[in-house]
Amino acid sequence: MSTLLQRLGRASFRNRWVVVAVWVLVLAGVAAAVLVRGLSFDDRFTIPGSESQQALDRLTEVSPAAAGASAQVVFVAPDGSSVADPTYQQAIESAVQAMGRVTDVGAVVDPFQSQAISLGGRAALANVQYTVNNTLLPDDALEQLQAATTAASDAGLTVDVGGNAFQTTAVTIGPLEFVGVAVAVVVLAVALGSLLAAGMNLLTALVGVAVGLLGFLAIGSFTTLSSSAPTLALMIGLAVGIDYTLFILSRHRTQLAAGADPEESAGRAVGTAGSAVVFAGLTVVVALAGLSVVGIPFLTVMGLGAAGTVLVAVAVALTLVPALMGFAGARLAPKPGSRTARLEEASASGGRSLGVRWAAVVTRVPWLTALLVVAGLLVVAIPTTKLELALPDNGTAAEGSSQRATYDAVAEYFGPGLNGPLVVLLDGVDAANGQASAQAVAQAIGGTPGLVPGTSTGGLDDVLAAVPQQLGATTWLIQVIPESGPQDEATTRLVGDIRDLAPQLEQQTGGTIAVTGQTAVAIDVSSTLGAALVPFALVVVGLSVVLLLLVFRSVLVPVKAALGFLLSVVASFGAVVAVFQWGWLIDLFGVASAGPVVSLMPIILIAVLFGLAMDYEVFLVSRMREAYVHGASPREAVLEGMRHAARVVTAAALIMFSVFASFLTIDEPVVKSIAFGLAVGVLVDAFLVRMTLVPAVLVLMGRSAWWLPRWAEKVLPDLDVEGAKLEAPAHHGAHEAPEDAPREPAAAGTGHGRHEAPGD
Repeated sequence: MSTLLQRLGRASFRNRWVVVAVWVLVLAGVAAAVLVRGLSFDDRFTIPGSESQQALDRLTEVSPAAAGASAQVVFVAPDGSSVADPTYQQAIESAVQAMGRVTDVGAVVDPFQSQAISLGGRAALANVQYTVNNTLLPDDALEQLQAATTAASDAGLTVDVGGNAFQTTAVTIGPLEFVGVAVAVVVLAVALGSLLAAGMNLLTALVGVAVGLLGFLAIGSFTTLSSSAPTLALMIGLAVGIDYTLFILSRHRTQLAAGADPEESAGRAVGTAGSAVVFAGLTVVVALAGLSVVGIPFLTVMGLGAAGTVLVAVAVALTLVPALMGFAGARLAPKPGSRTARLEEASASGGRSLGVRWAAVVTRVPWLTALLVVAGLLVVAIPTTKLELALPDNGTAAEGSSQRATYDAVAEYFGPGLNGPLVVLLDGVDAANGQASAQAVAQAIGGTPGLVPGTSTGGLDDVLAAVPQQLGATTWLIQVIPESGPQDEATTRLVGDIRDLAPQLEQQTGGTIAVTGQTAVAIDVSSTLGAALVPFALVVVGLSVVLLLLVFRSVLVPVKAALGFLLSVVASFGAVVAVFQWGWLIDLFGVASAGPVVSLMPIILIAVLFGLAMDYEVFLVSRMREAYVHGASPREAVLEGMRHAARVVTAAALIMFSVFASFLTIDEPVVKSIAFGLAVGVLVDAFLVRMTLVPAVLVLMGRSAWWLPRWAEKVLPDLDVEGAKLEAPAHHGAHEAPEDAPREPAAAGTGHGRHEAPGD
């Protein structure tokens, strides 16, 4: 593979104008496609085939209005007053009539007719039913409904408008999200020691993100695309795009500092560091594409979109980067006497760089280092045992928003369950006995623990819950109000209890019974994601072992890498639970409120962090293996790998951290929790696992770390990630040969590793 990539790098260097022209045309093409197709987002979370979704689809067929979006309007009288006071009641009734005339509103339930008055009479709740779902509502639907309540607010009532019709799922990218890019520029300038190199790095990364993201949006217009999906693609594409270019560019500058010819150096950089980029990129792509096996469309699109952006980042790094190297020529070489030149000279001559000094510290007593790191990460991971999953609702909306104010007012005056009513659909009953069947079902459901008793809402009928409504000749709808909120575990148990009643009731009535509504759909999505979490993690870990076995031609290195990845993941989960679920430091991170972790976060975090962890593993350990196959002892190989790779891995990790951390400014809970988890995961994996635990463990294992049975040596393909088969580049002057020029291995064999048995 390294030989093929070397040829690709040299060809791109020579034909730089053609390469640049191709990328410009591709960028223009995807931009034009987006302009032609336009943008359309659908932020509904659904699982085709689930009980709740099938019932919702059936409800849409029978009564589109009943399946439409719904809103809630809470009228609150001043202290010491009641909404039943003539002045306030008249104002509320006027507002109800005005809301009925708003675009797409099918019906408004007058709170005085439905007796939706709170205990003490201070608040009234009007339910608004739209004829369309929330994705088809106009952008100013909330403002229109608020404007219709002017009569009530003018009378002195506090009016809050919200409900699932206005659930805050849209993601807005602002200037603060690009603070990470500014930090990345600074890190690149320091790490590369050249504004030209830093600018080239950032330029290629932005081109890759632009092509990948615009292409995703163009293709996504043909399917269901959530507003979170492009944000995830942007976040990941920007981070890996900068890192992949950094890996190749830093290798190129190291070789130029040793006197290599620019063209040969570009080819060799793509052949060596580019091999690591290809492998690391493919691991990210496979992990993200693996999200499709969960069977949830919006998650599949999210994973494939981000995977496509990563593929583009790899292609840019392998073609556009060497093309730009051709334009820069020898100007990318560190200037004699500069800080970068001194660092490169020290690295080439075996000087004790910061990476080497750190490796010497952590490998001095390797068992103690390993024990401290593992114990520390396991302590951070303790909150993971209490992980609770749920989809975001208006209870997680930003403080001060109309949606959040309405959600809190409903919970305060009418109980939390009214924020997430359940819908039981009775379908296919005999038309002649339909009402009797519906009453029987309502009565059975009404006896289920966890429902709102009639007295708790001061007049809400005994469980709005147990009042059947006919939708068609053979179809009835029964609404149930839980005592608990939409994200509470008690509500999940209630849904399960009602579903347990279904077989008996279906036999009794001859119809089919299903629990649906947005709360039930969210519970089903969370349940599916939670059930898929462990199998998906096992698949990803198994994949990492197989891929690393191919790359490093070692048995123990892949196992060690997989265990290190698991430590990074559980530590990240622990941090997320502590902040987002337990509420630690939520003000510092701008979290609206503590509660269950967003269901999407864990499985996306596993997929993305797996790929990023492999970035660092491949780039760092491949340099260690490169030294080992060229004759270094196990300990020397570890120090040599840290000497050449620690600075680049540090810069890459800081860049990824800054990019992910900048997305914490977004209020949308899905993006915020994923960004936080990835930011923590990158720091943990890069600095504690890869640059601390890995050197210590490799020294502990000695030659056993690189052992591979002879039969496996013959069977496994040789990917040559370390570039041992590449020809050495030509040099100019009296410079020493670059540190990565291939040399004959000290041990006999194939030249790709020693074959001593473990413990030799």
